[in-house]
Parts: sequence; C-alpha cells; structure tokens
Amino acid sequence: MFASLPRRDQRRWGGCYLRGLMLDGRRKSIQPMAERLPDRNMQALQQFVNQSPWDPLPVRRRIAERLSEAIAPEVWVVDDVSFPKCGTVSVGVARQYCGALGKRANCQVAVSVHAATDTASCPLEWELFLPEEWDSDDRRRRLAGVPDGIGQSPRPIWPWGCWTGWPPT
Repeated sequence: MFASLPRRDQRRWGGCYLRGLMLDGRRKSIQPMAERLPDRNMQALQQFVNQSPWDPLPVRRRIAERLSEAIAPEVWVVDDVSFPKCGTVSVGVARQYCGALGKRANCQVAVSVHAATDTASCPLEWELFLPEEWDSDDRRRRLAGVPDGIGQSPRPIWPWGCWTGWPPT
C-alpha cells in the first residue's frame, strides 16, 4: 500500500496506521488506535498523520485497485457520508444535517464512491466537504491544518478530482 512513500519510516508508520484503522474499536483517532497497536507509539503515528509530507493519491489509488480486485464490483455507489463529532476542531466539523444520526448535529460530511456487490462494499474515494463557516475562521483553519486556497464550495456531486483513467483497468 505504501510503496510510493519516499522514506522507510513513513512506509512503516503508514502500515501501522492502516492496521490501527482495521483493528476493532469504535474510535479511530490516533490515541485510541495507538493504544491498540503493539508498539503503542502515539507520537510516531501522530507525526505520520499530521506532519509527514507524502502524496496520498498513489496510496489511495493502490487501495482502490486492491479493493476492486478483491470484491469485483458490480456497481459504483456515490453517496454522502457523515461522521458525528463531539468537538469542533476536526476539519469540516459544523452543526449540519448528519445522515448517520438522522438529524442536525456536529459532524463532518464527505462524498464517497464505493465499489459494491450484493455481499460487499468498500470506499474507493472520498472528498471532505468544508462548510462555509470555515472560510472566515483563520485560527480554526490554521489549527486544523486546512491549506490556504481551500474554501467552502457546494457539496460535490461527483468527486473525480484525483481520478484519471478511472476505474482502474
């Protein structure tokens, strides 16, 4: 999955991060995942996610290719996905309609594309929606690491931004 990462330590912590995401446990933030992993190195995971410079597109493409091979999708499902959040510091969190809860709540919203069959589905691509209130809050944007030039836009209908020649052949 992480062969495209330039440094060996990045590939190592990328693998750790992926294992943390796949392990049982409701919370998938750094601290709870690190506590479930054998080496329990929260600082290294945190640095990998927040400070290690690497291009996510080749990794996401490889994940999409592997998952598409594994489940042989019959359909592509485009959907919005919401992630309920307790705090306000995660990128894109706002009080908005949360499909996961069926009401307005604090959450993040993304548009996703899934490969699916009658018995399996897997996310292949996703794009986080940045609500309008994030445009004018420079401090919040800086603390969350939102790059300059990224602003609110209507929810994307089809997140093809990084897909060239999709689906993989």
